[in-house]
Amino acid sequence: MDWWLIWLIVAGVLIVVEMLTLTFYLLWLGIGALAAALVDVIFPDAVLLEVIVGCLVALLLTIFTKPLTRRIQTGRGFKDAGLELVGMRGTIVEDVSPDAPGVVKVGSETWSAKSNEVIRQGESVIVVSRGSAFLEVNKWEG
Repeated sequence: MDWWLIWLIVAGVLIVVEMLTLTFYLLWLGIGALAAALVDVIFPDAVLLEVIVGCLVALLLTIFTKPLTRRIQTGRGFKDAGLELVGMRGTIVEDVSPDAPGVVKVGSETWSAKSNEVIRQGESVIVVSRGSAFLEVNKWEG
């Protein structure tokens, strides 16, 4: 398989996931992958150059478009998909403790979860925050 096609597939996946989440975390990486695909079309077999150009494009876009993305994210009508989870109720699928993360089901999705207390499988929880990889949950007291 040609590298340009691999870069194009990676870019497509990143941009589609970005469209689903609207977080602006993956859009710049997707555009970087598109730039790498373009470099491969111009200079076939220059994989290192493709990686460098892709990373450089993603980095420059991240740095120079931060004010624009901040303005969009604080604008009217914008909703961060991750923040919508905060306040939602879920059910523990795998025990959670301060020492070991577990798994929680919120809506139809399952997430890795952390908590400052031990919460057993089947107990109800409320999502108090969302990190990059974990949901922070507390026992549902309602």
